Formats: sequence, C-alpha cells, structure tokens
Amino acid sequence: MIAGLARMAPVLRLTRVSTAFAAVADVWFVILWTRANEPEHAGAPGLVDAPLWMLLLAGAFSATGLYAFGAAINDVTDSSRDRALHRDRPIAEGRISPVAGATIGSFSLIVAVLGAAVFGRTAVVLTCVVALAVLAFNALGKFVPAIGLVLLSLIYAGHMLVPNLSLRFLWPVWVVMTHAMAVSGVVYVVGRKAPPLTPRALLTALAGWVFWSAALLWLGTHRAEPAEPGMHAGLWPEWVGPGGAAFVALLAGMFVALAIRRIRNLGYGPRTAEKINRYGALWLPLYACGWLLGEGLFREGLIMAALALSGLLGMSMLREIYAAVEHPIGYRR
Repeated sequence: MIAGLARMAPVLRLTRVSTAFAAVADVWFVILWTRANEPEHAGAPGLVDAPLWMLLLAGAFSATGLYAFGAAINDVTDSSRDRALHRDRPIAEGRISPVAGATIGSFSLIVAVLGAAVFGRTAVVLTCVVALAVLAFNALGKFVPAIGLVLLSLIYAGHMLVPNLSLRFLWPVWVVMTHAMAVSGVVYVVGRKAPPLTPRALLTALAGWVFWSAALLWLGTHRAEPAEPGMHAGLWPEWVGPGGAAFVALLAGMFVALAIRRIRNLGYGPRTAEKINRYGALWLPLYACGWLLGEGLFREGLIMAALALSGLLGMSMLREIYAAVEHPIGYRR
C-alpha cells in the first residue's frame, strides 16, 4: 500500500486534487440551484429530467478534469522556472517527466469533456473554450499580472457555467469571479511572485474586473424575469430572497479577516500565500452553502456542506499522506 501511495503521490500533487473540490462545488451549485429554482427557465432540460446522482457525478468529473488539466499544464510550462523556485513540485523534483505531465493533463481534459457531455453540446463547447483560456493563461497571463488575474477570474466563472450556460441568477457567478481574482491577487503579492504587481498593473486588472462585472450583471439583469410584463427587470430578481446574499457577505468578511490575520502572524512569503490559497478554495463551497441555505434549500445546502467537509478532510489527509510517503519517519538505532 505504501509503495502504491508513493507512486500516486506525484500524480496527485501534479493535478492538485486536494483543492479540486472547490471547482466541483461551483459546478454542483449550478446543478442544484437550477433544479430547485429554475426548472421551467433553465435552458437545459437535462438538468431537470436526469437523475441527480448522475448529474453530480458528471459535474464532479467535468470540474475535476478541467482543474487537473490546468494544474498539470501549469507545471509542464513552468518546469524550468520551478527547478529554481519550486523544487518541491513533481516535475521540478524529477518525480514526473514533462512528457508524462502533458499526458496526464491531456487525459484530464478528456475526462472533463466526457463529464460535460452529459449536460449537452453547449457544455462541451464551453469546456473547450475554458481549456483554451487555461492555455492562454499559462502562455501569457501568468507572466503579465494585469491580464492573468482577470483571465483567471474568467476561467473560474466560465467553468462554473458548464452545466447551464443559460443560468438566470448570475450573482453567485460574479461572487466566484470576484473571489478568484481577489485571492489570486493577494497570493501573487504575498507570495512575492515575479514579475511584481505594479500599481499600473493593479489598476489595469481592476479595470478589467469592472468591465466583466458590468457585462455579467447586465446579462443577469436581462435574463431575470421582470415583475410585470413590459417592465424591465432589476439587478436583483424578485424571486430570490436576501438571505443568501447576507450569508455570502458574512462569509466574505470572515475570509478577509482570516487572510489579514494570517499575513500579520506569518508575514509575506510562499508559506503564507499557500495557506491563503487553500482557504480561498475552501470558501467556494461555503459560498455555495450560503446561497442555498439562505433560500431555504436545506437538502441542497446539506449536500454542499458535505462536499465542503469532505474537501477539508481530504485536503488535510492528503497533505499528511504526502509528508509520510515522501519524507518517511525513520527510527534511530
């Protein structure tokens, strides 16, 4: 068993499966929300007619595959720089070859496409578009922070909409997009990544965020059902209560407070950046729980809470397994 874990550990670390539950949470939220709130306007009949277990399983494959694809491609394209800056990564450490990393990334993308196929042709096309955005991010975005931060936030928003591109209530997508950009920016600065995030680059990134936020909320406004025929719908649909937004705002405030505390206690550096990145992943299923429970969707909220708990336990357990397998404790004679 130990030998098997030792062989699997580099693959698991390459694909970042310990934090893939965050991507699964975004996709599962859209599935659960659509089935509970928008069956007659979903634009995706399969989400209403198909068994829930099959949809959740397909969503898990789609999200995990796309997430693993992005992680693997990131390490393959960064292998030379990682040998100087991140020697603990599998390719830089020599535990996986770049060719094997590219093969794993390709297989992960196939898994993502097969999972998306359950949701229809539009989902497959959107998966391919998001995969192209991932390639663009690795080719250019991560070397130009002003572009990379915005592109990464759009990748998160795009993959979330794979099950239902016609989703009417787009505020949760905006929250995920904003959270992804904020966390990525903080991790970039705290981790002292290169090239540095200059004030000009930060302003450019914020301008991009404002543009895409306005576009997303404009689309949500036009998709929302108006209160009366002939009237224009507002920014917030009348059929969605304020409870979910209150929960999400509270969770966002808690995340900001936690991030500030970690930075004050640990200072700047890769270790602090890694912790904030892990907390940022954990917060995505918590946001989903907030939206669902705030709308009184307790069954759906419990499903999401179970995913969040499983993700937290799995993340902690895998980190311990990595340490035990790669750095076993010996006995002194």
